[in-house]
Amino acid sequence: MNGPDTIPTPTAAGSLNGMWHLLVRDLHIALRRQSDSAAAIVFFFIVVSLFPLGVGGEPDLLRTIAPGVIWVAALLAAMLSLPRMFSDDHEDGTLEQLLLAATPLPLLVTSKVFAHWLSSGLLLTLLSPLLALQFDLPGNTMGILLASLLLGTPTLSLIGAIMSALTLGARGGGVLLALLVLPLYIPVLVFGAAAVQASTSSLGVSAHFSLMGAILALALFLGPWATAWALRISVE
Repeated sequence: MNGPDTIPTPTAAGSLNGMWHLLVRDLHIALRRQSDSAAAIVFFFIVVSLFPLGVGGEPDLLRTIAPGVIWVAALLAAMLSLPRMFSDDHEDGTLEQLLLAATPLPLLVTSKVFAHWLSSGLLLTLLSPLLALQFDLPGNTMGILLASLLLGTPTLSLIGAIMSALTLGARGGGVLLALLVLPLYIPVLVFGAAAVQASTSSLGVSAHFSLMGAILALALFLGPWATAWALRISVE
């Protein structure tokens, strides 16, 4: 039994309830601020569409550059909303309440990262097959592209959350965030684009997906804890 000065230990059901309410809250905010998601989608669409116009309509060349172009554009578009992942909560005092909540902070961070992925990474992933038509990619390769983005974009959100928390409140935080996060995105970019390129060349993709799955598992295990630690440092 807890004494009068003992902080109650949250139950599993209470923690899940706290995660669910925070997820719903962040999704409602994303729906009210549709301009953020729209900006990422428009940016993704414009960047991908400019390459066929710039390099010409030679089918072999387009199929060769398609994996790198789509992946780089998705990576950059997903970064657009990273600075606001925690900044709004920091400004209105919500972040301090999250730090004091009964639900462990890493679990709450997981909810916020999932909400970020649903409102950015997932939308970009679902749009990618449509944009891939401009590069004359075959149907099976579009499926590999979709699968690679579904596996890679959550990792981008998890890694981005750590750097977003570290740069919270810093002057020029957006530029600093980009400088910190881009080198960490390189493995995801390399293996994601390589998987699509291997499919285009009729090679196996299982090795690339295994490596991307390992990176996602590591980011999912360590990311929320690292982000929670960074948030506590930034607030203090």
